[in-house]
This record gives sequence, C-alpha cells and structure tokens, in this order.
Amino acid sequence: MVEQQIRQRGINDKNVLAAMKSVPRHLFVPQSLANRAYEDTPLPIGFNQTISQPFVVAYMTEIATLTEEAKVLEIGTGSGYQAAVLAEISSEVFSIEILPTLATRSRNLLHDLGYHNLTVKAGDGYQGWPEEAPFDAIIVTAAPNHVPPALIEQLAIGGKIVIPVGRVQQEMTIITKTDDGTSTVQTLPVRFVPMTGKAQDREINR
Repeated sequence: MVEQQIRQRGINDKNVLAAMKSVPRHLFVPQSLANRAYEDTPLPIGFNQTISQPFVVAYMTEIATLTEEAKVLEIGTGSGYQAAVLAEISSEVFSIEILPTLATRSRNLLHDLGYHNLTVKAGDGYQGWPEEAPFDAIIVTAAPNHVPPALIEQLAIGGKIVIPVGRVQQEMTIITKTDDGTSTVQTLPVRFVPMTGKAQDREINR
C-alpha cells in the first residue's frame, strides 16, 4: 500500500510514510471488509460514514506539516484511522466525532492499540475544542461548504487547517494562519461525507 499507492504518488515525508506503515488499517474497517482494507479506496464503516482512501489520509497528513511536538485537532474521528496516523507523528491529538456510538467505538479501539496521546470525545466539531486550543494543525475529515470560524480562531499562528470545502464536489483547502490573518490555497478535488450538525444549520441560514 505505502509503496504503490502513497510514495509513488508523491508523498515523501518520512514520518508520514512510517506512520502509514505502522497503523494496521484492517483493524479500522468492518471485519467483513478486512480483505479490502489496503485497497486505495474509501470503505463504509457504518452510520453512513467512510474511512478515507489511504492516499488521501497520507496527503492530508503531509500537507499539515506536522512536527513531533505538534498539538493536533481532528474533526470527524470516524473509524479512528486518521487519528491513529496523526498520533504516530504528533505529541498530542484531540479528535471529535459527532456520532456518540462511533466516538465510543473508535475511542476504545485506539485505547486498545496503545494510543495514549490521543483523546476522543463526542461532540459537534464545528465548534472545535476551545478548551484545548490553540492547535498547531487542524485536520477536518468531513466537508462543510465554508470554513468554520471557530477553527480559524483556535489555530495557532503558523498553523494550518486542512479541510475539504464544498457540497458535492469539494476542493482540499489549506488555511495558514499568520500574524496578519490567513492565507488560503486549494489543491485538489476530493469527495468527503458532508459535515453535519451546526455546519448544516449555517448552510441553511446563508
């Protein structure tokens, strides 16, 4: 998986490659799909949610430019796979999942796998995690049609938000926070499940 799907497509960060090798992806998918866990495709995990394809996980992790000292926020724990990859690299990871049952399932799995630098809670990620801010990086694994303002507020100076933005077809978007404000770059088209909760309330009111 790492050599054929990730390194050959331009992922070069040694820490990202090592993390992708270390995390047992087959444990994060339903047992009935374990034989497909290392295919370069998203897979259903129940609750109308998916685990992202390996390349996208590696890509989002690399463009976040994490350090070993980084404090990272993930919005959308899902299966817990992206959180595990982040925890392999960074010192602290905080992950929010809006579906309580999925949050509990992923929290238990990640704990059993020994990820003690990773905290998962159930909640609406649109509001971020203000009690733990600021964050050096924020990775969002569900797509709103705009960037949640709370996430920008909770980002440290010099930090990055990596987020798919759009309704049906989204663009991977990188927001970098500077002393003077933010800069935004869109990189490649992607398709994620929509962000729910207050993100959809805001869409209705826009």
